[in-house]
Amino acid sequence: MNISYSWLKDYINLELSPAEVAATLTQLGLETGSVDEVESIKGGLKGIIVGEVVTCQKHPNSNHLSITTINIGGDENLPIVCGAPNVAAGQKVVIATVGTVLYKGDEQFTITKSKIRGEVSMGMICAEDEIGIGNDHNGIMVLNQDAKPGTLASDFFNIKSDFVLEVDLTPNRIDSASHIGVARDLAAFLSQKEQINYTRPSIDAFKIDNRNLAISVEIENPEACHRYSGLTISDVTVKESPDWLKNRLKAIGQSSINNIVDITNYVLYETGQPLHAFDAAEVKGGQVIVKTPPAGTKFVTLDGVERELSDKDLMICNAEEAMCIGGVFGGLQSGVKEKTTSIFLESAYFNPVYIRKTARRHGLNTDASFRFERGVDPNGTLYALKRAALLIKEIAGGTISSDIVDVVADPSIQEFFPVEVSYTNITRLIGKEIPKETIKNILRSLEIIIKEETPEGLHLAVPPFRVDVKREADIIEEILRVYGYNNVEPCKSTKSTIQLAPHPDKMKLQNLISEMFTARGFNEIMSNSLTKAAYYDQLESFKSENTVLLFNPLSSDLNGMRQTLLFGGLEAINRNTNFRNADLRFYEFGNVYHFDGTKTYNHPVKNYSEEEHIGIWITGKKEAENWKVKEEPTTFFTLKANVENILSRLGISIENCTIETISNDIFSEGLEYRLNNVIIGQIGYLSNKILKSLNISADVFYGNLRWTAILKAIKNHKASYTPLQKYPEVKRDLALLIDKEVLFSTIKALAFKAEKQILRSVNIFDVYEGANLPEGKKSYAVSFILQDEEKTLNEKQIEKTMNRLISVYEREVGAQIR
Repeated sequence: MNISYSWLKDYINLELSPAEVAATLTQLGLETGSVDEVESIKGGLKGIIVGEVVTCQKHPNSNHLSITTINIGGDENLPIVCGAPNVAAGQKVVIATVGTVLYKGDEQFTITKSKIRGEVSMGMICAEDEIGIGNDHNGIMVLNQDAKPGTLASDFFNIKSDFVLEVDLTPNRIDSASHIGVARDLAAFLSQKEQINYTRPSIDAFKIDNRNLAISVEIENPEACHRYSGLTISDVTVKESPDWLKNRLKAIGQSSINNIVDITNYVLYETGQPLHAFDAAEVKGGQVIVKTPPAGTKFVTLDGVERELSDKDLMICNAEEAMCIGGVFGGLQSGVKEKTTSIFLESAYFNPVYIRKTARRHGLNTDASFRFERGVDPNGTLYALKRAALLIKEIAGGTISSDIVDVVADPSIQEFFPVEVSYTNITRLIGKEIPKETIKNILRSLEIIIKEETPEGLHLAVPPFRVDVKREADIIEEILRVYGYNNVEPCKSTKSTIQLAPHPDKMKLQNLISEMFTARGFNEIMSNSLTKAAYYDQLESFKSENTVLLFNPLSSDLNGMRQTLLFGGLEAINRNTNFRNADLRFYEFGNVYHFDGTKTYNHPVKNYSEEEHIGIWITGKKEAENWKVKEEPTTFFTLKANVENILSRLGISIENCTIETISNDIFSEGLEYRLNNVIIGQIGYLSNKILKSLNISADVFYGNLRWTAILKAIKNHKASYTPLQKYPEVKRDLALLIDKEVLFSTIKALAFKAEKQILRSVNIFDVYEGANLPEGKKSYAVSFILQDEEKTLNEKQIEKTMNRLISVYEREVGAQIR
């Protein structure tokens, strides 16, 4: 939010510089990001002065140029060559001296000493449009004869510079979303040192001129509109706003539209109360009805867009049709136009929830909705209405032609909120004992009423414009921010609580795994938990009905909570691939969300679950192309090796896992890892359907580890060790001719079942399928490591073990020894 320094000084007597004001606001919790100087005319007319044409004669080498001498109030006159047809001796003109920078839109040029057709020119006599004063370029700008040569043009034209403070409002501080709101906070802070008050412009001059144009107001939906105030003003003239008003709005980044609309915007930024002016001729039937329309109603807004309304959208209607989306956006037909002569001026308090939902539903974010959805002052509607009416009379003429219509549907919104605060808690939470008189002065400066004081504390009434102050802790925070955080000295002693570290230490393990991924060339990504719910349409693995949907999504691309990390990673792959970065390895730690509507619980929150997962994505080549390594595409086994290394590092033995093949709408082929019958991970080739849905043409290998389940599985894991073996290992190999359907996992399991004492490991080192083998057969080359912990194995023991293995394979899987 932009705050004008000069505008702010209309309400509070400030001796602080703009930079000091910014520092003070930041101390108050209104963090000010920048302080920028702005000028009503770009460049501020620097280097431009008033001059007098002393002599003027035709240029000897040109039919359209003149040679002039200009008195600019100095000891010597300046020679200037001018091409304007209206230049003449005796004129008072505007001179851009050498070195002056002139602006035209985003372009600029510097005046230099030059020769024009052989004659020296030491400046430029300017037209209106060349200095930004007007748009006329028919000739030079001729001033009144009382203009004094040497006068700075910025002084002659009364050009003012201003400073704009960019205040970063937090959502709870809507009370400061105006110049008066900021002035109130500044006055509260500064009055702790000396008595400083802020003042609001007087509205004592407000009076009803006649009652010739009465418009009634009816609130049909009191839940959505708690208060609606309005009046009519007749015989107004819609025209361009005066310079002071345009400059005020321009300083804070607002464009001028016309005097009526500019006044409503001016009062909005002055008081924080949004206003809306209707063309009274468009208020058909002389009636304003505040209601919600039937679902599907069409309405054309001020930007010319036809929108389909919800039955939850609050509309401001006349007796026949809708005129405006209440608190959000005006209608195309009902706004103030050049031919408008009478207006109906609205000042209201709408239910913040209704406004917020409507603004999100239609993708509209206006200055009015920004304030209404956070909560304006319900007691400020009449002040803003009268203030705007007086300004309209002053600038646009006209007469106030009706009584103020003020319909209050919910009187409770005007009530002050009772809060009790104890001196003991103030000292305890702040960490310092603040004098009681100081506390009371701070509260009064914030317009919080002290209803009663007891030895223990205060009974307070908080004004309704402070929507964020409802609890004792809120009051204490208000006291502290005005008292000054920097005025609370640090304690001389430090108190801490010793806590047992959790086991397993989640963050320690997460850092360990991250380091492992990074060492293997992976990059960590962080994708949005909000995702496109349409991703889960027609998926069986992640059904759409299990998506946690948002009631008021920012967009259709962010309307649900993710059920899997998969799509966030694929979006990152798509983006990188489009920028010709195709060799990718990503990992992500993140939460996934699930809704189960099939069960009924006492508390609806139990239908929702949240779990942390690790996502792993690999695509492209194994390594970047170079002279040492042959270019090869990455494979499924790259992913498998990384996943199993991670599990092993966490203390999960792959031998203890049940590994099964899977194929579904996510994986065309893959493996599923189970530990104690609990799924801890899945890896595999992503299906073409999934890849095509995100416009990815390359193969992508994806792994999903259930981090929450893994942490639970290793909760009781304890590290163990065994001493180095004294006796040597023995390696033996077998070549097995088996059916193609037999998996290596079966071969491995049968080996350990047949020999439990001296068999240490089983590995496959070659697979052959092809010529010279019977149909439906394949050949496995399998190695076995044998070792006895108590003695050296002899050939007899080894042969006995190998014969047992051969017998098992022949009997169980019909293997033949090659």
